[in-house]
Amino acid sequence: MTRQVLEGLKLTPGGIYVDGTVGMGGHARAMLEACPDMRLLIGLDWDDDALMLARKAIHNWKNRFMLQKSNFADIPEVLLSNGIDKVHGILLDIGLSSFQLEHSGRGFSFNTEEPLDMRMDRFGSVMASDLVNNLPMEGLTELIRVYGEERWAKRIAERIVEQRAKQPILTAGELARLVSRAIPRKFHPRRIHPATRTFQALRIAVNRELDNLKHALDVLPDCLSEGGRLCIISFHSLEDRLVKFAFRDDPRLQPITKKPLTADEEEIKLNPRARSAKLRVAERINQE
Repeated sequence: MTRQVLEGLKLTPGGIYVDGTVGMGGHARAMLEACPDMRLLIGLDWDDDALMLARKAIHNWKNRFMLQKSNFADIPEVLLSNGIDKVHGILLDIGLSSFQLEHSGRGFSFNTEEPLDMRMDRFGSVMASDLVNNLPMEGLTELIRVYGEERWAKRIAERIVEQRAKQPILTAGELARLVSRAIPRKFHPRRIHPATRTFQALRIAVNRELDNLKHALDVLPDCLSEGGRLCIISFHSLEDRLVKFAFRDDPRLQPITKKPLTADEEEIKLNPRARSAKLRVAERINQE
């Protein structure tokens, strides 16, 4: 959704912008190409590997960007530590990158035999395998039902508990096969893998994604100068709901998008994961 993001941010020469989820640097590079005269682009990510890839993607603008390992919820602290009061725009793309799914080795994808890790920050204390193998069945059911919005959560949790009593569940592939068997075949979704919602739930829990988003929505408006834009791409209905209501109810913000923007058919053909993306944009207003 690069075009929509650039339009939403309303980039201006001399401006300071934050890509709070810089990932592989795709959006950051597009922002720098579209507005090479911006004063500074600050790119943040929890993932050390992502920061390395982002640095390669935007190395041509070495005097225009700064990369730092941090979560987007900590943007106010990052700005303060760098002597920056306000910025002109903030982008959050709250989803997994292709690199994390395909090459991270941390079990984000159900198509691998990678360790069941799912930590975006390798130094995080809790892994997905910890939750899968140690949570009581009731807690596991609630996690999968709430964060994954999975109707078969109880059945999946029961199968997990049965299996882990025999031996720990340690790989993404093992968990994916178990979840697939737990859901009756006639109820397997047509467009996504049967384990998608369970993996999503575990990833959200491991990385405290909803807590971080709630905190960010509370503090980021104060990081914006008047007229500054906050653009958030989400891939989960719970995330989009939080963004929708924050943009609607926060007196510091004026929603720019009445409804979320979505990827067009051409982009979805190139990147099928984009079909779930929803972009909302809000502008910082003067409260006086």
